[in-house]
Amino acid sequence: MAAPRIAVLIPCYNEEVAIPGVVASFRAALPTATIHVYDNNSSDGTAAAARAAGAEVRREPQQGKGHVVRRMLADVEADLYVLVDGDGTYDAAAAPGMIRRLLEHRLDLVTGTRVTEEKAAYRPGHVLGNLLLTGMVRLIFGNRITDMLSGYRVFSRRFAKSFPALAEGFETETEFTVHALELRMPVDEVPTTYGARPPGSTSKLNTWRDGFRILNAILLLVRRERPLPFFGLIGLALAMTGLGLAVPVVQTFLGTGLVPRLPTAVLSMGLVLLASLSLACGLILDTVTRGRLEARRMAYLAIPAPDFAHEAFSNESSRNFP
Repeated sequence: MAAPRIAVLIPCYNEEVAIPGVVASFRAALPTATIHVYDNNSSDGTAAAARAAGAEVRREPQQGKGHVVRRMLADVEADLYVLVDGDGTYDAAAAPGMIRRLLEHRLDLVTGTRVTEEKAAYRPGHVLGNLLLTGMVRLIFGNRITDMLSGYRVFSRRFAKSFPALAEGFETETEFTVHALELRMPVDEVPTTYGARPPGSTSKLNTWRDGFRILNAILLLVRRERPLPFFGLIGLALAMTGLGLAVPVVQTFLGTGLVPRLPTAVLSMGLVLLASLSLACGLILDTVTRGRLEARRMAYLAIPAPDFAHEAFSNESSRNFP
């Protein structure tokens, strides 16, 4: 069997210092792969540095990692996709092992989970935020992932071409995970070394701003993919508040036959009606969501599964590294 066509996808914004090393390391790790760098309005020499290093360089004018990912997955044709950040923090030598894992087990997604002892590479705030946000997604969508926010992944073609790519920024990592879990795709994780940025480069991630954006993305995905629990909980809260307000009104009415607290009674009735409407919305949207999920699943299955023996990739790798 022929080895699969592999595309390395590197979204970049002001990574002039790091990108030459990233391109060189992935060219050494995956000599037969095509390396694509997408420049996202960099104000430095990122594009020129990537081109000089031997990458195919394109530009995405809409600012944000989500926009770049959408463009890359739409433009690039390959059998397997390696997505990695352009900051030089991920270990390129792990890519062949991640690809072999995907081919051997016929998976659609392999995530490189970050392992490091360098505090400068993986700040405590980022570690805590990742644990909290990943824990929320595990609780709601399934506990098959441990590092939801990793920027190092290997996709099959059918994952890449069925991925909706609706996010705009760093929340695209959350969207990857939820897409795989909702469609019950076969996924796995491989521990990978995570290092510090090269001297002279700076992180574009804002802990609080991007953390809240990711949290908002999770809530929107819960509303979209789990409408019955989402609106059901809202309805339950409204119903409990309405009934709590109604208790003294009912007690007074039973004792005196009067309703002296008419505004409270009206408010209570309004809250209970809103609770009923919220539950009805959840039931209707749940039916719609199941139909959408079936359509997405059929679109995913319409794309052929990875049909390359992992031995073919291993033999190709051994020819390049005798």
